[in-house]
Amino acid sequence: MTRPRTVTLAIANQKGGVAKTTSVASIGAALAELGHSVLLVDLDPQACLTFSLGIDPEDLDLSVHHVLTKGLDPTEVIVETPDGVDLMPATIELARAEADLLTRTGREHVIKSAIEALEESDVAYDWVLLDCPPSLGVLTVAALTAADGVLIPLQCETLSHRGVGQLLDTVHDVRRFTNRKLEVWGVLPTLYDGRTNHARTVLETISDTYDLEVVGPPIPKTIKFAEAPAAGRSILSTSRSNKGAVAYREVAANLVKRAERPRPSKAGAQKKSAQKKSAQKKSAQKA
Repeated sequence: MTRPRTVTLAIANQKGGVAKTTSVASIGAALAELGHSVLLVDLDPQACLTFSLGIDPEDLDLSVHHVLTKGLDPTEVIVETPDGVDLMPATIELARAEADLLTRTGREHVIKSAIEALEESDVAYDWVLLDCPPSLGVLTVAALTAADGVLIPLQCETLSHRGVGQLLDTVHDVRRFTNRKLEVWGVLPTLYDGRTNHARTVLETISDTYDLEVVGPPIPKTIKFAEAPAAGRSILSTSRSNKGAVAYREVAANLVKRAERPRPSKAGAQKKSAQKKSAQKKSAQKA
């Protein structure tokens, strides 16, 4: 089955401090280096992605808030960035979106509708990356409803690990009610220090516990990630040969390969689920 013209990927984790925004900016820049057209969508009222790409949210008259709550044409909001990606920026106004959308019929589909509007206007992208807010509210659910897949940045420490289960519960609900085709693409290990047993153990545990693919390579800790936003660029521009930049290029290449996989058939998915339940049952019996 040929994949859609646009691959929409939500990058989500309700726990802050897991390098979610850094991952969106860096993966987007890496995809652009590979020749793909990329749109980044900042769905966080803190507007960290917008700021880190060299745009001051306070200087903006229009933002993603107007697209989602006022029905503004998304092409009127999109701005170009020096990293070769386009951005639908956020401002603090987005903080009101949760309340504005809460009583609106079809609120889960507002982001999907905006992406479809772009395709209808011939401003289609190869990739749309959705930088979800650090919560499991209306905006995150709308992002998951619009997405083909979800990528979960995971700092390899225990508290970050525990939050994954809550996110997967939300993904399960979205699959049931608003987006049956949503797939979990896997976990992206971030802020990774392979020298510590704890980091390696958490990574192994998350894979075993939730049966999630690990999208590699792990993104290493480096001070260069903190320096890049001050320059208004991604690390791929500010420190091209840094180990973090090299890792994100590899991740982007792996995501391209992941996007080209044929979707599993319904029968195949059911068979895999049955096999997993059988294995879990046997494991419980042995215990």
